[in-house]
Amino acid sequence: MPGLFQASLLNIALLFGFLVGIPIALLQVYGNRVLGWLASAWEWFFRGVPELVLLFLFFFGSSQFGLEMSPFTAAVLALGFRSSGYQSQIFRGAIQSIPKGQLLAARSIGLSQLQAIRYIILPQALRLSIPPWSNEFSSVIKDTTLAYAIGVNEITRYARFITERHYHLAMAVYLAVALIFLLFTYLGNRLLGALEQALRVPGFEAKAVRAGEHG
Repeated sequence: MPGLFQASLLNIALLFGFLVGIPIALLQVYGNRVLGWLASAWEWFFRGVPELVLLFLFFFGSSQFGLEMSPFTAAVLALGFRSSGYQSQIFRGAIQSIPKGQLLAARSIGLSQLQAIRYIILPQALRLSIPPWSNEFSSVIKDTTLAYAIGVNEITRYARFITERHYHLAMAVYLAVALIFLLFTYLGNRLLGALEQALRVPGFEAKAVRAGEHG
């Protein structure tokens, strides 16, 4: 089923970007000069290179190093690394919006910096990241359509197969594709909205943002 295949590509790429993006954000905020520079270089590269070029680099470039990479794996890595750059900036902004006094207070009661980040800063930052993260979700789900360029059998590739054989159905086919993506985006954003409401602390978000602006 192309829809399930598309959803798998989306979910794995987003998870990959999430797991890589958080450490990149933490290094940018709390890392030393060298680690901070490396994290910023990572973010700069994967946000600056077009997604289609990344797909070609991973798919065709891997063979230059003797690696056999399937189109799906190459798409996951390209989408995931690209997403990690954008997600790192979402998390970095959320982390920096947390009042600095909270980290100092945590250190003053005996927590190490790592413990303070893990138990005090990150839970708040992740909650604050949900609204902007929904934009990244919408972007990645649309970027999955580019994977057809390296042979991934996703929805738009199937649509192209149909229209090449039945050109008169092109309008109906691509309207159906558009509706599928609208549905994916709508359902994903509704779920994220429900999660945001469930985790919301009344008044906290506004205070955290104001403190981050003046901190």
